[in-house]
Amino acid sequence: MSQNTAKPGSFRFAHNNLNVTDLDKSLAFYRDALGLVPVSRHDAENFTLVFLGDGTDGHKLELTWLRDFDKDQYDLGDNEMHLAFVTKDMDAARAMHREMDCICFENEAMGIYFIEDPDGYWLEIVPDRS
Repeated sequence: MSQNTAKPGSFRFAHNNLNVTDLDKSLAFYRDALGLVPVSRHDAENFTLVFLGDGTDGHKLELTWLRDFDKDQYDLGDNEMHLAFVTKDMDAARAMHREMDCICFENEAMGIYFIEDPDGYWLEIVPDRS
């Protein structure tokens, strides 16, 4: 392994990816639950990529829909991976997510909760403490 190391600031986040089974359902969920909107789309023969943004920075969420995926859902296994989103108004966000019936776990002691997307991915909602 090379002794060279990347310098801080040499890299920045570009995007995260989630595979989805129903692109339209996922696009509606991410729009309604988190206000994310498509910023670009790539349709290929076997897949479609849609990049979503929040309008505040360059970080994107890439949703990948595979045309030939023949199962009803992805096996997420023991994967503890999740994405986190910050909100300035936890009470309003929680009320909206309760109405959408997508809250899957609340940790009152930490002041956070998780919502679940249509494919079973957990998304953490945290208060903006800045």
